[in-house]
Amino acid sequence: MKNGASWLVVNTIRYSLYLVEAIILVAVFEVALKVPEWGHRTWDAVERRFSALARRRWLAVIVTGLAALAARAALLPLLPIRVPMITDEFSYLLAADTFASGRLTNPAHPMWRHFESMHILQQPTYMSMYHAAQGLILAAGKLAAGHPWWGVYASVAVMCALLCWMLQGWLPPKWALLGGLIAVLRLGLFGYWINSYWGGAAAAIGGLLVLGALPRLMRGNRVGHSVLMAAGMGILANSRPYEGLVLSLAVCALLALWLWRRGQIGRTLLRVALPGIVTLAVVGCGTAYYYRAVTGSPLRMPYQVVRKRYAPARIFLWERPIPIPVYPDAAMRRFYVGWELPQFLEAKTLPGLVKNSLEKAVEFWLFFLGPALALPLIFLPRIVRDRRVRPLVVVCAAGLVGLSLNTWFYPHYVAPFTGALYGVVLQGMRHLRVWRRNVASGLLVARSIPAVCLGMVLLRVCLQPLSLFMPADWPMTWYYTRPGDMRRARVQAWLENQPGLQLAVVHYGANHNPLEEWVYNQASIDSARVVWAREMDQASDEALMRYFRDRRAWLVQADLDPAVVTPYPLRR
Repeated sequence: MKNGASWLVVNTIRYSLYLVEAIILVAVFEVALKVPEWGHRTWDAVERRFSALARRRWLAVIVTGLAALAARAALLPLLPIRVPMITDEFSYLLAADTFASGRLTNPAHPMWRHFESMHILQQPTYMSMYHAAQGLILAAGKLAAGHPWWGVYASVAVMCALLCWMLQGWLPPKWALLGGLIAVLRLGLFGYWINSYWGGAAAAIGGLLVLGALPRLMRGNRVGHSVLMAAGMGILANSRPYEGLVLSLAVCALLALWLWRRGQIGRTLLRVALPGIVTLAVVGCGTAYYYRAVTGSPLRMPYQVVRKRYAPARIFLWERPIPIPVYPDAAMRRFYVGWELPQFLEAKTLPGLVKNSLEKAVEFWLFFLGPALALPLIFLPRIVRDRRVRPLVVVCAAGLVGLSLNTWFYPHYVAPFTGALYGVVLQGMRHLRVWRRNVASGLLVARSIPAVCLGMVLLRVCLQPLSLFMPADWPMTWYYTRPGDMRRARVQAWLENQPGLQLAVVHYGANHNPLEEWVYNQASIDSARVVWAREMDQASDEALMRYFRDRRAWLVQADLDPAVVTPYPLRR
């Protein structure tokens, strides 16, 4: 009972912003029911100015992107650039370093067994296992501004601007602008999409291009929109290929059905389909060329090679686990066999599947919705009947089915469907405006939702000194991302300040957290100032010392707090 009470108190504190948001919404309802005309003139004046800006469509798109840039830049004194922590982040940063160096991949290292890490391909080449889009974004940030995070910063601003553009194809202009600005508040400031190196902006951009081109193709059949849709599908194929395929198939089916009902398939095929097919062919050839360079086969993704080498658990629930491989150390085994495999096997049972589905729903709600943006979804039955946004509902339903078949879930898996989700939420807000219209209660509540979102941002800024009491990285929230692995960063900085070249041999304790891997390196390992290596048996370690005999070797005991760095003993 005591442990249960402690858990409840701790999590109430960590997730208290959701409780505060819910309490504010209840207070808004009270005011709306009792004084529905409250602030009516002020709200009208604000809406008139807001609508005037929104009607200038391209200006609204630009303003949304600039708002995302300015808002996050203003928070830099409170939320500086984060150091990497999650294993995925180091993998994406390896891709960024490789692309920024002008290469598609790197040759396998002679000492590669000392460098085996989660989510890294070591054979037949040395490269990230992930798809190329996020790595290219990080590489652009590194080349243009000197640090990979600036690529994240720019990509999130592009995402918010494209959300406004996409929504303009489905909703009136003021609602499109409102959606873009809400995305700035919820996705562009505090969460891991902006404050890490493995966020969802790349896949969201691809999905927004596809969903934004769809209504425009239905109205005009322009070649440019066909190319934009195909480009979006190409980005999805190189960021979230499975979820992107689900979205793309749903959109193609909707477009084909729309054309068939109007008898326009024959006339439209040459003008619309052909430019898109040519664009996809170009992107597909580039992707195949990249795969061939990394894995040796144009049809084999680096992701597949790594999962086959290390992961007995599979991606989809209908699959069967493969035999457990041999791992270089206990930490990697604990990740793949002690953490992944039990979750996969549990999800294949009926109770486990229910638990898995509920956890996905909670994580989705915490990151994308919260009380304020979940409230409009009470009008979902009405939204489904709206012909204007029904395709977005279909896309969301397809995404729901697709994600339910996946063993794992993180909010960036939903990134391709971000535009459809925001479109449905905003349509719910439009229905809320006319709820109890005779007393204007719904109008006041709907107007208050963006104000509540803004107020929660201001409250979150004021609570920054108390960020110690905010949630851990799982499940993700819209308002907090941990600072990163400062312990490793401090050791890295100390080693870089030592004279000459350094070799850090990492020793893990028996209870090491496998999600906090320390052995990650730059694209060109031999030319790096600090090389991180995994401690193995004595013969292998001696071979490592001989190979790096021009470096000063250190033993890093990563699980001590603080980490202890001592000269590496020749014999232990």
